[in-house]
Amino acid sequence: MKSLPRSLKWLTILLVVPTLSFSQNLDCDVIVDASQIETSDRGVFQDMESAFEDFINSRDWTSDEFEPGERIKCSLSITLTEMPSIGNFRATVQIRSARPIYDTSYESILFNFADRDWRFTYVESMPLIYNNNSFTSNLTSMLAYYAFIILGMDYDSFGELSGSPYYDQAQNVVTQAAQSNNPGWSALESTRNRYALIDDLTNQRLESMRIGYYKYHRLGLDIYEENPDQARKVILSMLESMKSIKSQYPASIFVISFFDAKADELVNIFADGNIADKRTAYNLLLELNPSKGDTYARIMN
Repeated sequence: MKSLPRSLKWLTILLVVPTLSFSQNLDCDVIVDASQIETSDRGVFQDMESAFEDFINSRDWTSDEFEPGERIKCSLSITLTEMPSIGNFRATVQIRSARPIYDTSYESILFNFADRDWRFTYVESMPLIYNNNSFTSNLTSMLAYYAFIILGMDYDSFGELSGSPYYDQAQNVVTQAAQSNNPGWSALESTRNRYALIDDLTNQRLESMRIGYYKYHRLGLDIYEENPDQARKVILSMLESMKSIKSQYPASIFVISFFDAKADELVNIFADGNIADKRTAYNLLLELNPSKGDTYARIMN
């Protein structure tokens, strides 16, 4: 069994049901939207979906063993925007992952990130080759990068700073891929690319954000069903601690992606709270994430 328990609800199941060990860690759904691409060969896009899913789902990205129900649910929604030449593509991609909340059927979005700089080569039935120690292709580097980010986010939500080994792996992918001169891997391009994201996640000055991320999920959401008032207090404390991070790193993509994943969830958490918690949450969220003010206004309605 995986050394770091991802959900206590599985303990009871494992005590009474014999299971086999599975090495696969991710349960990723890949959707390719090729509506903007003009070509008579449409079969390559269905093949692309299957190949990308198989690459992500069939690999053992961690030495920990996962039971079938523990695999991390995630998705890649790939919108192909250009095909400059046969087999060469440009795309925007939305990456999401979720984790179950203890003793409920609810799944909380952990990661919701838009990557607008995908460039890759793919032809039908092309083997996808990846090596941890060297750059083999931009496509497999991007897929591996997000596999490690998803794992890191998931582990961080269950154990304080437990995602570090996977962020180190993602950092290694960035270091190797940067030599390819493909977009998304460089510090000089953008504050919202792959380099910027992993730079935030491995920045020691942002560790309090990662610790808050753990508290939000493990000490907040996971007890919400049993004690919603206490869960709200934990989450309010976490949001309060984010103020200093936001003032020091106003463009942090880690902070931005947190609210991209959590805005609606935060509304649902505090809409049922007492009036004092509602006001505190609304004011904090408006300060931390003013662009979603209309969303947070629902807390007070």
